Amino acid sequence: MTHILGHHHISMRTKSGDDNTHFYRDILGLKRVKVSVNQNDPYQYHIFYGDNTGSPGFDLTFFENQRLGKTQRGTNAITTVGLFVDTEAAFPYWEERLTAHNIPYEIGTYANFPAILFQDSDTVQLALIASNHAQAPFFEPWPDSPVPLAYQIKGMGPVELVVHSLAEAQKTLVALFNYHKVYNNGKEALYQSVKGNQNGEILVTEEEGPKEKPGRGSTHHLAIRVADHEELNYWHERITEHGYKVVARHDRYYFESLYFSDGNNIMFELATDGPGFTVDQTPEELGTQLDLPPFLEQRREEIFENLNPLAGIKKD
Repeated sequence: MTHILGHHHISMRTKSGDDNTHFYRDILGLKRVKVSVNQNDPYQYHIFYGDNTGSPGFDLTFFENQRLGKTQRGTNAITTVGLFVDTEAAFPYWEERLTAHNIPYEIGTYANFPAILFQDSDTVQLALIASNHAQAPFFEPWPDSPVPLAYQIKGMGPVELVVHSLAEAQKTLVALFNYHKVYNNGKEALYQSVKGNQNGEILVTEEEGPKEKPGRGSTHHLAIRVADHEELNYWHERITEHGYKVVARHDRYYFESLYFSDGNNIMFELATDGPGFTVDQTPEELGTQLDLPPFLEQRREEIFENLNPLAGIKKD
């Protein structure tokens, strides 16, 4: 049966690529696996972090825009990203590490998991979750991570949507995409793309109030996984049949994707697993230079000259 495989990646906004790299690579220990550009605006970086090869289902991605203002938080927005560590035994390490880097945090729960709650340098809301060893099956450790393997982040967990209508969210996740309900208490609900798979969970919270006005630290879209081109065609037709409008479809070179907004104006992307980030580099080379898809390669000189300097990144 055709089904959504889980998370593919999530794309957020950052004001500084250097600060962003310091936080996600040097503090959280994720590998910077691809430095490319926003293909719709190639004078902006698109920076990807993940495991050793940038496996789908792990990637945190950021569009850099140094003109971004502050996000005005509100509803109809993607608000929190869960990140899995093995167990609560990892918490003392992370508490010490966050403290050493002057990052405030709280110990609490998130989607009914024990969690460490904190923000990145752009105020992206993050939750380190004790998953009871529920690491993604695709996880490939980065040998050069500053975080020891026992404490490394091993997958993307529940992503939270704060919306005006829980019912509308359920239409998208259950009626359209066949997600499974884990729980629903009337104000908050948790859904899984594959039953029993914690790596594809979406937490939906219903909340009244003004809609979020995006800025630095806001999330542009959540991408969910489909296997290949044929399944993307299937979902394109199914999305249309359910009354949603596909607003764009692209071959991104590293994967194919399509975009649509649901009834709460949440932007979803469906992205294929392949060919992946090693299509143009070895794992050792990932994240060390500006990578462009073939259709932008002839503009490399022009694009590079119009990008902000980014530490450690050369033109070719």
